[in-house]
Amino acid sequence: MNLHSEAAGESLLPRGVKDFLPLKAAKIEYLSRTASAVFARWGFRPVIPPGLEYLDTLERGLGEGLRERTFRFDDRQSGKLVAFPPDITPQVARIVATRMRELPLPLRLCYTGRVLRHAEQQSGKDREIFQAGVELIGLDSPEADAEMVAMAVECLTACGADEFTIDIGQVEFFRGVMDGLPISGGAARRIEAAIARKDSAELNQLLAAAPLSDRAREEILALPRLFGGREVLARAEQVVSNDRSRRALDNLARVLDILEVYGVERHVTVDLGELRGLDYHSGVTFQGFLPGLGRAVCLGGRYDQLTARYGYPAPATGFAFDLLNLLFALDHRLDAVAAASTDVLLFQRGADKGPAQRLAQALRARGLSVARDIIGRGLEESLDYARRMNYRYLMIVDEGAAGVRLLRLTDGAERALAFADVLAADFTLSFRPGE
Repeated sequence: MNLHSEAAGESLLPRGVKDFLPLKAAKIEYLSRTASAVFARWGFRPVIPPGLEYLDTLERGLGEGLRERTFRFDDRQSGKLVAFPPDITPQVARIVATRMRELPLPLRLCYTGRVLRHAEQQSGKDREIFQAGVELIGLDSPEADAEMVAMAVECLTACGADEFTIDIGQVEFFRGVMDGLPISGGAARRIEAAIARKDSAELNQLLAAAPLSDRAREEILALPRLFGGREVLARAEQVVSNDRSRRALDNLARVLDILEVYGVERHVTVDLGELRGLDYHSGVTFQGFLPGLGRAVCLGGRYDQLTARYGYPAPATGFAFDLLNLLFALDHRLDAVAAASTDVLLFQRGADKGPAQRLAQALRARGLSVARDIIGRGLEESLDYARRMNYRYLMIVDEGAAGVRLLRLTDGAERALAFADVLAADFTLSFRPGE
């Protein structure tokens, strides 16, 4: 068995996790840094939750779906069950409620990190998820919800996406439609699933057996069709008569007004049949999609009851990117950032490598990335290595440090320099025209 083959390497890992070699790792790091830079521009400050929590504490903040997907095991030190968090938002809610409750609101917090989730054996889904997200604690307003959507748009644009959509829903609209109807348990879940899939035929069958008025049946059947631009709000207002759903529409209209001020409305669609997170969210929800990828690259929304589960009621909203989904959608567009090169490889013959080591230190002090070719090999072999490992220049130190030759690897251009000139504070790697 060839342990260096890709297939062999994957067979050494549990299903659903993977190694990321330098090119892919560089892309993930770029996406994480870019998102974090946007978060900082909007005034969000980082927190770093732990990678391990007591299960009973963690589960307070998890919806039913994530509870079932949590990795858990016995802790030998405490004798209690501990778990790897499947999501970072509940951890931030715990931190706010137990460690930051004396601070004035609102709190603008951001994070990057990895979480683990069980996945069905044959699903092919990743069990390790890279997240970058924000939580805005303490504001119950359409402006706070709009800020989340506008930030997500800015992040996607900064990462290099040009065509994408943010689908916005409002779970209170659906709750208003269903409020007081004689549907519960498994029947309610099947109806929700049919609406989420926009399967009108199945929805018709499910409702035919339910003891509903014609008006209630009409409102539910309309949900899969309430998808599109802002005009969806007017259509929805004609469909529903209950106050709860109408308040949800008013809230969503105010969010859309603010998004027009931010100038991001062209990326926004409205989906009142979006029912993700009904047991978790409490208002506006949204998902970000890029062409060619059927999975969301970011998920967000309002969750006003979460911090209260840890003893500190506070309104909240937020969102998180799934960086691996984002990487998959933008992979080839990120080739340039992944191919970021090292500036200089230093080559020197002879036993005394002191001159090359001094040059390396001087160049690093000027902000350049520099490595010395420590292996004892010939110039042609070092040139081949430098090209294959994406160095920009090979710097050849003459024996006795009499001088230096700088070779630009993109085109083979060469420049002769005095050793002292390279050590000088004003030295640059640039070539003069014609060189």
